[in-house]
Amino acid sequence: MTKTLVEMAAEIVQAQAGVARMSPDEIEACLNKTFVALRAINGKEQGAEVEAEEQPNEELEELRKNPMASIQRTKVIDLETGQEFKIITNRHLKKLGMTTKEYKKKWGIPLSQPLSAKSLTAKRRKLAKDRGLGEMLKKAREAKAKKKG
Repeated sequence: MTKTLVEMAAEIVQAQAGVARMSPDEIEACLNKTFVALRAINGKEQGAEVEAEEQPNEELEELRKNPMASIQRTKVIDLETGQEFKIITNRHLKKLGMTTKEYKKKWGIPLSQPLSAKSLTAKRRKLAKDRGLGEMLKKAREAKAKKKG
């Protein structure tokens, strides 16, 4: 018995959700993307050209209305291009002719908010705490203050 595209997409997303934690919104977006990709592949196999749906643009427009939603658990979506990253780097923003500060101001993202996936930020925070970087910084600031005063 042949599986439908919907069934195949559901199985793929189910496998992905079993490996990485995904919010309901991420699961829905992944399911839609997977279905569109499978349909395009199916169309190419059968020799028919299938136009890409405008859904990614709709999704990007929704994220632009709520920029903080672009910073997700496993990825961060560039609001300029719609590309997905673990971290939006200065190098990438430079290609777009922007600095991190300009990007955050344009989209209303707090300047203190890292442009990285939440899981990556949490991992870095844990490593910094394990290494005692907060205490080291505090001691260095106190030593600098003593030198001045």
